[in-house]
Amino acid sequence: MYASDVEAADALKVKYQELTKEIGQVIVGQHDVIEKVIIAILCNGHSLLVGVPGLAKTLLVQTISDVLDLEFKRVQFTPDLMPSDITGAEILDENRNMKFIPGPLFANIILADEINRTPPKTQAALLEAMQERTITVSGELHRLPAPFFVLATQNPIEQEGTYPLPEAQLDRFMFNIWLDYPTYEEEVDVIKKTTADRKVDLKTVLTGEEILYFQQLIRRVPVPDNVMEYAVSLVHKTRPNEQGTDFARQYISWGAGPRASQNLILGAKCNALINGKYSPDIEDVQAVSLDILRHRVVRNYKAEAEGLSIEDVISKLL
Repeated sequence: MYASDVEAADALKVKYQELTKEIGQVIVGQHDVIEKVIIAILCNGHSLLVGVPGLAKTLLVQTISDVLDLEFKRVQFTPDLMPSDITGAEILDENRNMKFIPGPLFANIILADEINRTPPKTQAALLEAMQERTITVSGELHRLPAPFFVLATQNPIEQEGTYPLPEAQLDRFMFNIWLDYPTYEEEVDVIKKTTADRKVDLKTVLTGEEILYFQQLIRRVPVPDNVMEYAVSLVHKTRPNEQGTDFARQYISWGAGPRASQNLILGAKCNALINGKYSPDIEDVQAVSLDILRHRVVRNYKAEAEGLSIEDVISKLL
C-alpha cells in the first residue's frame, strides 16, 4: 500500500487530521475523547464511553462510523435483552434443517448503547466476541468480520437501573473514556448547530482495508527499552503487593494486569504516529495512561474516605 513504513506513518498522521476535521463538523469539542476512540480503533481495541445522558456519546460513535467505510450496527441494551439477541440463534428452516441467523454482532463497528443497563448474562455474551473476535452458538464457532470494534456507552453506575460491568469485561476495553459537560462556549455552539436547519455531508476517510494495514504498521513501530520499562513499572506501581509502592498498598484494593502494559505500549505507539513521531517516548505513555488504567485500578475504602478519586490515585502514580 505504501513504499515504506515511514511513508505509511506520514500518511497515518494526515488521515488522522482528516478524520478529526470531518468528525469536528458534527461533534463540538471533545477533542481528547475523539483522539482516544481513534487510537483504540487503530490499535484494534475497544472503548467504553462513560458520561451522563445527553453528552452526545451515541452521536459520536455514529459519526465515527460515518467517516469510516465500515458496517455499523447499534444495539440498545435493556434489562430484558437476551444473549441470543446480540449473537444470533439457530432456527428451523422450511426444510426442517437448523439454520444460523447472525445477530447484530456481525458487523465491523458495534455500538453497545447503555451497556450497563442489561444483566450480567448478556454482558458476558460480549466477552468472547471482544477478546477472540468469534462467537459460539450451539457449539458452532462463528468468526466475526475484521476489523471489529465494540464502542460501548455507559451511564454512571450511581444512576437507577444500572448493573456494574464485571471486572473481566472491563479489562477487555482498551480505554475507559470519561465525557464531561461542555464548556459554556461549546454548549452555545452545540445549540446553534442542532437547532438550525443544517445538514452535514461527511466524507469517508478510512476503509476497512486501510485500518487493518495501519493496525499492522503500529505493531511494527520500534519502542525504546526505557519506554517499555517505564510502561511496565507504571503498571507494577498500581499493584498493592510486595512489588508495589507504599502508596498502592495504602490506597489500592487491586491493580492492573499485563493487558494494561500491552495497551500502554500500543497506545503510545499510535499516539506517537498521529503526532508525527516515528517512535514513542515516555510522554506518549503518559498521554494514554489515565484512560487505560482508570477501569483497571480499584481504590480501597481508605482512598474513598480521604476523598481520593481514581484520577487522583493514577496521577500520584504517574
